[in-house]
Amino acid sequence: MAELGELKHMVMSFRVSELQVLLGFAGRNKSGRKHELLAKALHLLKSNCAPSVQMKIKELYRRRFPRKTLGPSDLSLLSLPPGTSSVGSPGPLAPIPPSLLTPGTLLGPKREVDMHPPLPQPVHPDVTMKPLPFYEVYGELIRPTTLASASSQRFEEAHFTFALTPQQVQQILTSREVLPGAKCDYTIQVQLRFCLCETSCPQEDYFPPNLFVKVNGKLCPLPGYLPPTKNGAEPKRPSRPINITSLARLSATVPNTIVVNWSSEFGRNYSLSVYLVRQLTAGTLLQKLRAKGIRNPDHSRALIKEKLTADPDSEVATTSLRVSLMCPLGKMRLTVPCRALTCAHLQSFDAALYLQMNEKKPTWTCPVCDKKAPYESLIIDG
Repeated sequence: MAELGELKHMVMSFRVSELQVLLGFAGRNKSGRKHELLAKALHLLKSNCAPSVQMKIKELYRRRFPRKTLGPSDLSLLSLPPGTSSVGSPGPLAPIPPSLLTPGTLLGPKREVDMHPPLPQPVHPDVTMKPLPFYEVYGELIRPTTLASASSQRFEEAHFTFALTPQQVQQILTSREVLPGAKCDYTIQVQLRFCLCETSCPQEDYFPPNLFVKVNGKLCPLPGYLPPTKNGAEPKRPSRPINITSLARLSATVPNTIVVNWSSEFGRNYSLSVYLVRQLTAGTLLQKLRAKGIRNPDHSRALIKEKLTADPDSEVATTSLRVSLMCPLGKMRLTVPCRALTCAHLQSFDAALYLQMNEKKPTWTCPVCDKKAPYESLIIDG
């Protein structure tokens, strides 16, 4: 009976992802809101719970709250009162007074359910990721979750699980394409993203230092390091979303595990999230840009007049403006002249070429003035 109460306590601490994994393992329906999933899981416990399901509950709980066992080095740190046996001495070990055992001594990194201490960082902060023009989000598999520094150690480790629904598995499998060069890829992908744990504005991708990721026990390839810009500088890894589809278990019954290792930094926390996305091409983005409409030529005429109007406060007057019909990117005649709303210059660049370049290496920088020219601010100049 005591064990049943313990199992119930474990199930009550589960998140949606763990509840879905448990119900899927037991062959039960895993759709619905969290309170519905919890009710199903508790009903599963009451109705003659099989030993395999009990083992699964304990396994999921261990993954969610990894406990740190007391080793000899831990016990030696405690100031044991006179008469208390040491770890190495023969005979039974005398009980350590509870006053000497702090919550941190007994419990591992994630101990919020056992002791309810004040958390320095919320598990699910209100972090929003910056939308990526070349990816359309179909679903959130792991919502932004804090990679909190759980101890004072230099290197940290965190474990995550996510499950795919049968519909999501089907979407991925039917999106497989054979690309030029006999390379098979999925257009619908499982995408892993990291960012700073900041809630002030949508966050760009930002990798924690010395990042290592394992998906289902296999090491996940990360973008290569960029050559250092100056001598003695530490090489940097470009922070980009990571496609983990090839490492994911494309099954609705078996959960996926992610293990993240990184170096902790004082005063800086990171966030991890996983999404189901559809990869878009430069051609698709060009169609969407055309669908937005073409800016009226009168707007450019007004801009020319404004630039040629003499400024009474300035001694230098602009009498002519030279604009090339050649794209500064491809050095060919402009076919789809475009520029960003944030740009003050008249010179346009070719939208198709600009999108193709950012598809290969997303910098989103105007080739004319070197200012940021994100996709959402692009406009075709009529």
